[in-house]
Amino acid sequence: MINKQYFNTFATEDKIFEAIKQESKSRGYYTLPLQDCMDLKQKLDTLNFRQKDIAVLGIGGSSLGTYAIYDFLSHSKSLEKRVHFFESTDPLSIESKLSELDVNNTLFIVISKSGTTVETIAIFKYMLSLTEMNRDNCIVISENDSPLNEFATVNELLFFEIPKNVGGRFSVLSTVGLVPLYLAGIDIDKILAGAKEVYNSFFEKEHYYDILIKKAKFIAENKDRYNINAVFSYSTMLDGFNKWYIQLWGESLGKIDLEGSNQGLTPIGLIGPVDQHSFLQLIVEGRRDKTVTFIKIKDFNLDTKIPDIKLKCMQGLNIINGVKFSELINLQAASTIESVQNLKDVPVDVIEIEEVSEYEIGKLIFFYELLTSLVAKYIGIDAYDQPGVEFGKKILKKKLSI
Repeated sequence: MINKQYFNTFATEDKIFEAIKQESKSRGYYTLPLQDCMDLKQKLDTLNFRQKDIAVLGIGGSSLGTYAIYDFLSHSKSLEKRVHFFESTDPLSIESKLSELDVNNTLFIVISKSGTTVETIAIFKYMLSLTEMNRDNCIVISENDSPLNEFATVNELLFFEIPKNVGGRFSVLSTVGLVPLYLAGIDIDKILAGAKEVYNSFFEKEHYYDILIKKAKFIAENKDRYNINAVFSYSTMLDGFNKWYIQLWGESLGKIDLEGSNQGLTPIGLIGPVDQHSFLQLIVEGRRDKTVTFIKIKDFNLDTKIPDIKLKCMQGLNIINGVKFSELINLQAASTIESVQNLKDVPVDVIEIEEVSEYEIGKLIFFYELLTSLVAKYIGIDAYDQPGVEFGKKILKKKLSI
């Protein structure tokens, strides 16, 4: 994975790096790429789940990261199980997803860090009304002293712990993501290896250190002018990543800083070439308040071609005949990138993913986690709390008690 940046900033700051090094001693997500998954895999292997479908019950940080990785890989890999994500309390969505599986032949994974997430527990209760839950078809993932863990203990359900020092939206490389992804047939060791490459490079002040420091510093220095950060991903396989990025960026960086000022960097997730026909117009001729990060895939490992069919009245489009779709989408990406670069007043950088693999998505995930932490340090905010979200939760519980 490479990141070409087409903007300038000042020299790097060792003070920020030292702050991140210090923070990494207490914030558990930093060292997740270094973990050994042998025990986790052996425990899961002995369980020998036979279900073909996995239902992940969780919302936000308990599911978005897992979905990002699964969505990226599931289109090109023959996975052992299908994973379905139940996040919303939308009744139509619940019933629609249920129609795709047999609840009596499904493995349920209930994930809530606090163990009291209303949406997750509501959906879990509904599932309990549809089928019996036991050690053969239900796994609980939560903090070790949560009400959900207590429920799992009383009912003898399988339990995996979320470390207390790992925040929800930074938890995908913990049991939150590793358990369902491994059970689906995804190589979690390669995911961690990709993340570890970025970790080592950053903390040893090598390649990714320079890239991440420069990118974070530019975003922080220009937060008032360019307060919208758009990720323009050229593959529908990155739609899940876009959704995860929006939560990570928005919930981590929309805060009140140490001086009492409201800070916020608005994340936008776009998919190319589809959004060339919508949001691109706003980027090109709209207000200059946006940075754009293009993400493209170098090798799709697919040879699907546009057939040599000549349509009457469309002779001008014969130029696409015989072109691979993978080549076409990358040419579309290159053309859009060049058109935005030529504007000179829209900051652009390009991330090129080498291939569709566990290793590459592991790198991308950890890259963005580090970037988020760095930007927060530059701005002077806490990236790991979410008081604005908690307000709404308290009001909901009051309304439910009336």
